[in-house]
Amino acid sequence: MRRLVLSEEAIYGLILVTGMIVVSNTLTGASLNALITVVVTVVVFFAAHVYAGTISHLSTNRGHGDLRLSLTAAIQHSIGMLAASVIPIVILLLGVSHVVDDEIAIWAALIVDTVLLGVLGWFAVARWSPHFWVRITSALITAAFGGIIALLKALVHH
Repeated sequence: MRRLVLSEEAIYGLILVTGMIVVSNTLTGASLNALITVVVTVVVFFAAHVYAGTISHLSTNRGHGDLRLSLTAAIQHSIGMLAASVIPIVILLLGVSHVVDDEIAIWAALIVDTVLLGVLGWFAVARWSPHFWVRITSALITAAFGGIIALLKALVHH
């Protein structure tokens, strides 16, 4: 479970989700459009990542690779991308189901993505270093990826 959440794929997945929310929102501003854009994009990127991982693993075995083993390894390596997108998708679903306003759902998903990126950055480095300043620097850098994209949304819409 730890590998799933603290992975490059999880971080990349959150950055991807943040970007897709911004792009979808510039088109119409509806949480349904953001949700569809995010889900389709994450699934396609996950499938592409799994495919690339599978053929890469097979190619390193010089014709002696096991397709099932390669596919399983690629899925396990890439699953963080899907897992990381669950929380923002649930937030967007709140907008789609009119529990909250569309704009609130979209901004909440962007903010939560940025916070999650910071948390992932903190804990990923915490496994490597016990020093507070190293951890906080990592958290801030990782969160900045989402923050910069969210800032672009603010600049584009105002």
